[in-house]
Amino acid sequence: MSQVAVIFGGPSPEHDVSILLGLPASRALAEAGHDVAGIYWAKTGDFYAVDAAAEKEDFYDGPPKKARDLVLTTKGFDGKKAPRPDVVVNCCHGGPGEDGSLQAALDLAGIPYTGPTVAGAALGMDKLAFGALVEAAGLPTLPRALVTPVDDGAPPFAGPYIVKPRFGGSSIGIEIVKEWTDARALLHSVHYRAGAVAEPYRPDTVDLNIGLRSWPELQLSAIEKPLRSSGRGEILGYADKYLVGGGGEGMSSANKELPAAIPSEIEKQLRAAATTLAPLVGLRGVARLDFLYDGADGGLFVNEINTIPGSMAKYLWIEPPIPFGRLLGDMIEEAVRRPSTNWTTAGADGTALRSAGSIASKLG
Repeated sequence: MSQVAVIFGGPSPEHDVSILLGLPASRALAEAGHDVAGIYWAKTGDFYAVDAAAEKEDFYDGPPKKARDLVLTTKGFDGKKAPRPDVVVNCCHGGPGEDGSLQAALDLAGIPYTGPTVAGAALGMDKLAFGALVEAAGLPTLPRALVTPVDDGAPPFAGPYIVKPRFGGSSIGIEIVKEWTDARALLHSVHYRAGAVAEPYRPDTVDLNIGLRSWPELQLSAIEKPLRSSGRGEILGYADKYLVGGGGEGMSSANKELPAAIPSEIEKQLRAAATTLAPLVGLRGVARLDFLYDGADGGLFVNEINTIPGSMAKYLWIEPPIPFGRLLGDMIEEAVRRPSTNWTTAGADGTALRSAGSIASKLG
């Protein structure tokens, strides 16, 4: 029987919620008959082999007591009784688990994995690059500008501003400020060390989300309207996603309207935009695409993409229903049958070496 490894945790602000995805995913795969190996990625960056049937309490203080040290090398995982997975289910949110770093390491190790490729993960994590892609595709999006520490004249657009870490997710670190100088001041905060982007803040917009999956074919989920805990004029924050409702599973346990009660024309526009973006972002696995909608003027704007969404967006697949085990199973099949890399040495036949002069001749 082939072995499936589920990786969760990671050195990211979303470490805890990643555990709350990895453990249920491990259970669902075991119930579906897979040989499951649990791999915990600690906040320190270390990997550990853990019981796939572990409970969340086992991770309150870091690695469980019986966890075994692992090292990820170019030949796979190494360590005492190290797992030898045929495929990895990536349940890491944010940080190096979702920005392409883990994906690159698994590519070098030759281990198939679920979810975005290196390029897809990096694009999804970079809010400035993703916004530029949306704009280049001719899809509606709010203006988005890079915040720099240098006073370079007048602001790119009028405030107030919603400021976000350029690389990050789950609304962590997002702030609303009135002045552009306040936006620049945020660059000293811990979540903004890698940069920040700003957009016009529109308090009358609401969030609309849709799930996308790429295997066995492109499929879109029902549309949800998350409900903000603090009412009008607030953003959909981390607490709304992971703390309100008590489930701790991200949007799965958050308050929501599903399916969203929106005009049919807006639903049509949203689904068309999602279909257009899927190939442009290199959709692989399950992702969630987030929009902003202003019911007053009918404006619909592409906001951002989450390439490894909370709960793997399992709660969105209601029309028709897709069980969690099947959702994961399809992702595993895609990981094996649709490789994340297509490296080739075609053309590297030694001709350039043979035709070149001596190395010494190239030093001058």
